[in-house]
Amino acid sequence: MERSDFRDYAELCFKEFGDRVKYWITVNEPSTYTTAGYVIGMFPPGRCSDWQNLNCTGGDSGTEPYLVAHHLLLAHVAAVQVYKTKYQVPLLLKSQTTSQMGWIGIALQSFWFVPFSNSKSDERAAERSIDFMLGWFLAPLTTGDYPQHMRSLVGRRLPKFSEDQARLINGSFDFIGLNYYTSRYAADAPHLNNTRPCYLTDSLANVTSIDENNDPTLSLDEALNDIHRIKYYYDHLLYLQSAIRIGVNVKGYFVWSLLDNFEWAEGYTVRFGVNFVDYNDNLKRYHKLSAQWFKNFLKRP
Repeated sequence: MERSDFRDYAELCFKEFGDRVKYWITVNEPSTYTTAGYVIGMFPPGRCSDWQNLNCTGGDSGTEPYLVAHHLLLAHVAAVQVYKTKYQVPLLLKSQTTSQMGWIGIALQSFWFVPFSNSKSDERAAERSIDFMLGWFLAPLTTGDYPQHMRSLVGRRLPKFSEDQARLINGSFDFIGLNYYTSRYAADAPHLNNTRPCYLTDSLANVTSIDENNDPTLSLDEALNDIHRIKYYYDHLLYLQSAIRIGVNVKGYFVWSLLDNFEWAEGYTVRFGVNFVDYNDNLKRYHKLSAQWFKNFLKRP
């Protein structure tokens, strides 16, 4: 889709639904479908470099994801500009003052990256990993350019914004949503500098993780007893409160997710819900312990 097409589509949405929708997100998790669609070929259009042997439809994992991300950001700017100039502010139209007075932003997705060890090299690898995932989109929105780590490591494969584009993209949001689910370990991997160009190796970091998988061997009582999730919510909300107290402008927090669900390419093999879904019993739902905890938390004065 051309940027002008995206702008026109967004404007149609603003025009038809803007009297009811007050918070607009132009793009959701751009890094997810950029990498999955153009680096590893998991999501449509299923592109990646041939040498990766991932049964892709063709592509180049060292150039295409950066081009796609670049144009996603420009498409975001185009939608924001039309909203701010034509719909957000009061307009004098046929002797009537009209204004939607909504808010527009973008929702980014990132892991947090923890150094695999206490070494300085692994600490720098974690910093590079954050830049290559969150900074990839956040830095242009807040500075008008990509992170320096990306500029130095990706080089000419990383597109450049014109002066006008940089001016428009810098600050092109009323709010920024951040989707985050878990953390990753990052270890320094300088040997990756000698591999073929690919977004996955450009950060010179080996990234690993431990995620929660669906375990069909657990009894229902065991599956509902998710103490680890309660600890996560408690600790996280405590630190979120601390961030607010020191001035971070947090407007809302949403728990992911309400139910175990169908998760992209993973299907039903992972469970995220505070409510357990029994896939073998007509999708019957059960409150996990975390659902009870969160319900009580929301009731607190």
